[in-house]
Amino acid sequence: MAFIEPVVLSGRHATLEPLALEHEEEIRLAVADGELWELWFTTVPKPEGVRDYIEQLLLQREHGEAFAFAVRDSANGRIVGCTRYLHLDEANRRLEIGGTWYAQRAQRTGINTECKLMLLGHAFEKLRCIAVEFRTDWFNKRSQAAIERLGAKRDGVLRNHIIMQDGRIRDSVVYSVIQNEWPGVKKNLQHKLASRD
Repeated sequence: MAFIEPVVLSGRHATLEPLALEHEEEIRLAVADGELWELWFTTVPKPEGVRDYIEQLLLQREHGEAFAFAVRDSANGRIVGCTRYLHLDEANRRLEIGGTWYAQRAQRTGINTECKLMLLGHAFEKLRCIAVEFRTDWFNKRSQAAIERLGAKRDGVLRNHIIMQDGRIRDSVVYSVIQNEWPGVKKNLQHKLASRD
């Protein structure tokens, strides 16, 4: 049995469903909203690269390396982004939440907060994780601020961590939420969502 089995996670603002080739056209429309591939410190496909992107993520799922979700906006039923569990470590009951991006129209809404609440809840309460990581580019200050607002704590910086597609060598800022912090983080996220209603 795999560490992560296919699952649909549903909330008031968003639904997370296992990424599939059937999502290709909607993912293409979502990345075009805001030309997300132009953000040099993230890895978002260009519209013409969406099929390869999905196929690569499905291959990672098949190899037990990651599990990607399409993010569906509950208000209109449209796909507005993608997120995933990665660096799956069943033996040590750890994983990372990352590879997240949202169409411009979904940014600064309750969607990301609810997605993180659902992903963290599933990781701690169903998969029995003892730690969940978040990693982001040193230059992505907006992402760092968002991760800190979730309640994750900064662990440190992995220097010269990843060679990016353009050849730049990325430093990654690492955050985590550990098991005994989850109840407080959960309340924080629930409060943030309630204040949006």
